[in-house]
Amino acid sequence: MAEANTRSIMNKSARGMRLAVIAGRYNERIVERLLDACMDTLRERGVKKKDVRVVRVPGAFEMPLVARWLAEEKRYDAIVVLGAIIRGETSHFEHVARECSRGLSMVSLSHGLPVIFGVLTVDDAAQALARAGTGHGNKGREAALAAIEMIALRRELDA
Repeated sequence: MAEANTRSIMNKSARGMRLAVIAGRYNERIVERLLDACMDTLRERGVKKKDVRVVRVPGAFEMPLVARWLAEEKRYDAIVVLGAIIRGETSHFEHVARECSRGLSMVSLSHGLPVIFGVLTVDDAAQALARAGTGHGNKGREAALAAIEMIALRRELDA
């Protein structure tokens, strides 16, 4: 039953939905692929270009603060966050990934707004490219679909 409900939500048009998309500039080659897939998916589902605001940030650590600023504007139905954190030789990866995830979760819960985590946390560039292409699907597309589903669910619960 729940699966059928999810399918009916996903078959609905996303027309009229307003979204913000935060995209990191760090690991730009990968993030651009995520962003392209996200924007293509939103457009395919009926979201107009004027209803999507793309905001670039230096990297993953800055994403939660920008998400908070956007949430405070109260103009968006959801925020999609796209980035790539690739493990290096130090513990920096763990700190950045943890704080990015925690911060975005806090924004979502404190503002009652879907903040979709489309930030890749991978061991190497090959894994990132696989998740920003077709091998494992494109996580930018998946993030867009998750945002649409959450907005539709919120509207259904409010009805």
